[in-house]
Amino acid sequence: MKLKIFFPIALVLLPTLWYLFVPLASHFFKFKKNKSLLEAKHAFLSEADLSGDSTKGPNILWIIVDDLGYYDSDLYAEGNVKVPNIRRLSDEGVLFTQAYVTSPVCSPSRAAILTGRYNQRFGFEHQLHDRYLNNRMEYLGFKYVVNNETWVPIERDSVPDQNFMDHIGLPLSEITIAELLKKKGYRTGLVGKWHLSKQPEQSPEAFGFDEFYGFYSSHSLYSEEHTEGIVDMKNPADWTDDYIWSGQRDGRQAIQRNDKVIKEDRYLTTAIADESIDFLKKNREEPFFLLASFNAPHTPFQVPQNYFDQFKDEKDPVKRCYYGMIKCLDDEIGRVLDYLEESGLDENTYVFFISDNGGAAYTFATDNAPLKGGKITNFDGGLKVPFIIKGRGIAAKGQYDHPVSSTDLFVSTAKLAGLNLPDRTYDGVDLLSHLETKSIAHDYIYFRKGFNHAIRNEKYKLIWNSGLAMDTLLFDIDQDPGELTNLYPSKKALVSSMLSAYKQWDKELISPIWPSVIYFNYKDKENKNYVFEN
Repeated sequence: MKLKIFFPIALVLLPTLWYLFVPLASHFFKFKKNKSLLEAKHAFLSEADLSGDSTKGPNILWIIVDDLGYYDSDLYAEGNVKVPNIRRLSDEGVLFTQAYVTSPVCSPSRAAILTGRYNQRFGFEHQLHDRYLNNRMEYLGFKYVVNNETWVPIERDSVPDQNFMDHIGLPLSEITIAELLKKKGYRTGLVGKWHLSKQPEQSPEAFGFDEFYGFYSSHSLYSEEHTEGIVDMKNPADWTDDYIWSGQRDGRQAIQRNDKVIKEDRYLTTAIADESIDFLKKNREEPFFLLASFNAPHTPFQVPQNYFDQFKDEKDPVKRCYYGMIKCLDDEIGRVLDYLEESGLDENTYVFFISDNGGAAYTFATDNAPLKGGKITNFDGGLKVPFIIKGRGIAAKGQYDHPVSSTDLFVSTAKLAGLNLPDRTYDGVDLLSHLETKSIAHDYIYFRKGFNHAIRNEKYKLIWNSGLAMDTLLFDIDQDPGELTNLYPSKKALVSSMLSAYKQWDKELISPIWPSVIYFNYKDKENKNYVFEN
C-alpha cells in the first residue's frame, strides 16, 4: 500500500524538484575575441608616434564623478548643494548644457568614455554583475519572497557560469585613452574607481595606466564601518543597499595600489584627492594624463560628521548624508584645482569634468527633478549629465547648448595631444573645434541597453522598447526638458526619419557579451510604469 502511494508522489515530486533546482549555468557562453581588432591594436601601439608633432602636448586631467545628477548641485540651477569649486571650473571654461552619456549605468558608460566608442560596439552593453540566479527556485524566491516591485529578476533558461562572469569586462582589443596618450610619452595615472573588469589581466595597468590607486568594483566603503567621526547611513528604502554594504572592503571592493591590497584609513573622497595631488606633484615635469575617478556620491552613504552637520535644515537623514557627500566631493575637487593653480600647472592643463550617469533616484536621496527618471532609465534623469571643459584657449567661453556625447572626451583629448586616431570607428568628435563657432557637434546621439532604445537629435528625443510593451515616446527636449508631453501621435514622419537613423547605427553594433540580470521598474509622477533592463 505504501509503495502504491509513494510512486505517484515520486512521479510528480522528482520532476518538480529537478525543474526547480537544476543549475541554469551553461558553459555555452563563450567570449568571442575580435582577433583582427586585437592585432590592429597591438600593431598601432607598437608603432612610433606618427602624428608629426614632436612637441610635448598639454597636461590632461579627467575628473569623473559617480551618479551625480544634473540638478543635484547649483551648477545648472539653484540645486540643493552649492559647489563653488565645480562652478569655478565652469566659470573659467565651458559648461555643456546638453551632455549625454552612452548608458545610464556606471560600467558601460565608463567603457565608452575611456574608449571614445559606443560601448555597444564591443558588447559592453550591460552593467558588470557578480552572478545570475542559479536555478528557478532562486528566481521564484526572489520574485515572490523578496517581493520588490522596483527590481524584478529576469527569468532565463540558461545563464553564464561563474567562470564566465568572473572574466567579463572591457575587451582587451579596445584602446583606452591612457594607451593612446602613452604613445606620445604621457605619464598616465588612475585614482579611484575602475569598474571595467574583475581580473588582473584586464587591470588598469593592462589598459595603459602607469599608476593605479583605487578599487575594481562599482563601490567601496568610504571608511571602515563604525569609524569615529564618520556617519554611516544605512538606507532601508533602497533595495540594493544591503548588497552594497555587504561587500565592505573585501575582494573587488578592496583598496589597491597597483596590484597590492592596502589598508586605507582616510575617508575615500579625501584619499582620492590626496593621491591625485601626489600624482601631479610627481609628474609635473613631463606631460601627464590623470583620471581622477571619484566614487562620490555613489552608495554606500557615508560622510564625515562635519559635512553631515552642514545640512541640519534637511529633515531626511539620507538626503542630508547625500548632500554632505556632494559638498565634500566639491571641496576635494577644489583642493586638486588649487594645487594646479599654485604650482602653475593650470597654464598647460586641460580639465574635463563629467558624471558617469544621472542621479540614482531609487536611493530616494535625489529625484533628478525637473528631469524625468534617473539612473538605469533612458529618460534624461539617467542620461543627461554635468559636463565641463576648462583649458588654455577655451577659457570663459560660456555655455555650449547643442547635444554632446561622453565619447567626445576621448577624441577631444587625442586632438589636444596632437595624436592620430587608430583605424577603427570612433563616435566622439573634437569638441574644441565646435566651441568657437558653436556649431552642432552631432546630428544624432544613440542609446541601446537590451530592449531599451533611444535617439536624440538637436531638438527631439525618441524612446521605445523592443521587448516589453511600452508606448513609443517622442519629446521636444527644447521645450519640454522634463519629458512630460508625448508628441509621437502627431509627428509620425519625424519618428520615421529618426528610426531610420537609429536602425542604420544599430546595424554596426554587436550583441551584448553577457545578458542583463534584472528588470528595473520606474513609475513616473502619473504612476505610469516603464521597464528597463540592467
